[in-house]
Amino acid sequence: MEPEGPRDGFLLNSRLDFSVQLKSLHSMLVLGIETSCDETGVALYDDQQGLLAHALYSQIDVHADYGGVVPELASRDHVRKLLPLCDEVLAEAGRQRSDIDGIAYTAGPGLIGALMVGGATAHAMGLALNVPVLGVHHMEGHLLAPMLEPEPPAFPFVALLVSGGHTQLVLVKGIGEYTLLGDSVDDAAGEAFDKTAKMLDLDYPGGPRIAALAEKGRPDRFRFPRPMTDRPGLDFSFSGLKTFTLNTVTAHSDADTLDEQTRADIALAFESAVVDTLSIKCRRALEETGCPNLVIAGGVSANRRLRASLEAMTRKRNARLFLARPEFCTDNGAMIAYAGCQRLKAGQRDGDRILAMPRWPLADLPSMEAVCVDGLAET
Repeated sequence: MEPEGPRDGFLLNSRLDFSVQLKSLHSMLVLGIETSCDETGVALYDDQQGLLAHALYSQIDVHADYGGVVPELASRDHVRKLLPLCDEVLAEAGRQRSDIDGIAYTAGPGLIGALMVGGATAHAMGLALNVPVLGVHHMEGHLLAPMLEPEPPAFPFVALLVSGGHTQLVLVKGIGEYTLLGDSVDDAAGEAFDKTAKMLDLDYPGGPRIAALAEKGRPDRFRFPRPMTDRPGLDFSFSGLKTFTLNTVTAHSDADTLDEQTRADIALAFESAVVDTLSIKCRRALEETGCPNLVIAGGVSANRRLRASLEAMTRKRNARLFLARPEFCTDNGAMIAYAGCQRLKAGQRDGDRILAMPRWPLADLPSMEAVCVDGLAET
């Protein structure tokens, strides 16, 4: 019997249905569902064969006219696309729903409505199939995405999680064993990219648009500040850089000199400042921890200049850089399926309630060795 007590959070090492336990002795096939924001991702991961299939639907066209994500529209689009994507992935892998041994979904952080769509779908399917279900931390998914590559990093490593909502440096000793080294005190790097793109009249999403425009920029025209690199510590702040960029744009707009070349020069100066700042902080983190491995993950990790800068930095330090392939840098179901599979195999699963947590500190996650039966309050 399951222990008495609250059942609205994670349960670890609980007794599962006997048929599920028998399946887990051989292999585990996990369906991963990602619906935290404006991309619907689904994947099938087998703990012995690896990633079998994945599919992603992006809502960029839905939100482009608004210059950013509209939460209600995002939720509605997840409802429309999620089940067809599940069927598509199963068909691609040559599997049936009855083959699924567990379901993992993004429980947070993210947009509450979007999270609820994924969580409700996962729990409904889990109940129908009599398989365990687990809510996965979105940033843990990003952090573990490089594990899907042919040469995954070994623990311990330093991870730079850099996306629209997060810019963090984390010391990773194992799954669930995370020490926060540095965090963004205001705008995350991805937010700064999006806001700068608006200043330059670029479409949503801002990061790729800034990077494309910066390719035409001249490197010697502007030099923007590298925020918080002139003081100790590993925290990030990009609001000052954003203001500096706005002042530059405004000055040239007022002088009627904000032509296409000037916009490209500003884009390059901004991108270079962000890249240099992230690289400097990563170098400091490697020095302070003594770790030989650096992982970068999250949407901004797809940036070409950032990858090149960190490659050069780690090579100079005789360290190794590990990256997810570009398609797994942005939100995707594969990273959720992988992270969920590791925890489901350890016996962790949801209680009766759907988990949907718009804010969810990474440090709150239990380690793989933790024994917890009373829900989130004790994780």
